[in-house]
Amino acid sequence: MDTRNKNFELGIIIPCYNESNRLKIEDFTQFLEHHKQVFLCFVNDGSLDNTAAIIEQFNVSFNENSTLLSLEKNQGKAEAVRQGVLFANKNYSLQKIAYLDADLATSIEECYQISKQIKEETVFAFGSRISKIDNTIDRKKYRFFIGRFIATLISMQLGLSVYDTQCGCKVFKTEIVAAVFKEKFISKWLFDVEIFHRLMALFGKQEMHKICKEEPLKSWVDTDDSRLKMTYFFKLWFDLLSIRNRYKAALK
Repeated sequence: MDTRNKNFELGIIIPCYNESNRLKIEDFTQFLEHHKQVFLCFVNDGSLDNTAAIIEQFNVSFNENSTLLSLEKNQGKAEAVRQGVLFANKNYSLQKIAYLDADLATSIEECYQISKQIKEETVFAFGSRISKIDNTIDRKKYRFFIGRFIATLISMQLGLSVYDTQCGCKVFKTEIVAAVFKEKFISKWLFDVEIFHRLMALFGKQEMHKICKEEPLKSWVDTDDSRLKMTYFFKLWFDLLSIRNRYKAALK
C-alpha cells in the first residue's frame, strides 16, 4: 500500500549493517501495533548477511508503517543515516524525523517520547546517557570513562554544555533536516558532533539553548557487540580536529 501521502507524526531512521542477529523484531512489532502514527525507515547499509530479508519479511506485516532503503555498498553509519533521512523526508509526509541504533540500546518507545520535546521553537531533541538514581544506564566501566573523557573534549570544542553528543537517538523538526543533512559528513562515527556544528551555523551558537533539548534517558543498555571498535580511539583525534577545522567559523 502506498503511504506516501499519509501524514505521520514521526519517522525513525534505523541504519543496519549485518544486524541479522541483533534486530529485535518483536520490539518493532509491538511498537508499531500501538503506534500507527509512526513510520520506520530501515537502511540496509550493504549488509553481507540476511538483514535485508529479515526486514522485508517484517515489512510484509507493516507495509503501511515501514519501508526498506538498501544501499548497494557499505558506506558507514553516518552516510546510512544521511541517506535514510533524505529519502524519508523526500518521499513521506513526516512532522518529525529521528534516527535510532538498530540494537535498540535506546528503546524505540523512548525515542518516541523524546520526539514529543519537539515543539514551538525546539527543533532538535536528543537522548543523553546521564546516570541518575531514578534511571538505568547499563554501561561498561571502561566505555563510561573513555566516553566521559571524549564527551568533555567535544563539549569544550563546541563551547556548549552538552553532556552526551554521542547517544544514538536524535530527533529533528522536519523543516530543518534538508539543511542539516544536505552535505556528507566528515566522520563515520563522530557525525553527531558535526550535526551540532551545522545547527550552530544555521541558528547561531547563542540560540542553541533555545532550539535544543537534551533529554536524560530512562534506560540505556550497552551491547556486547558494538560496531565501534576501541582502535577507533586513536583515529578519533584526527576526526575531531578535521571537524573543528571545517566548522571553525561557526565557533566564533
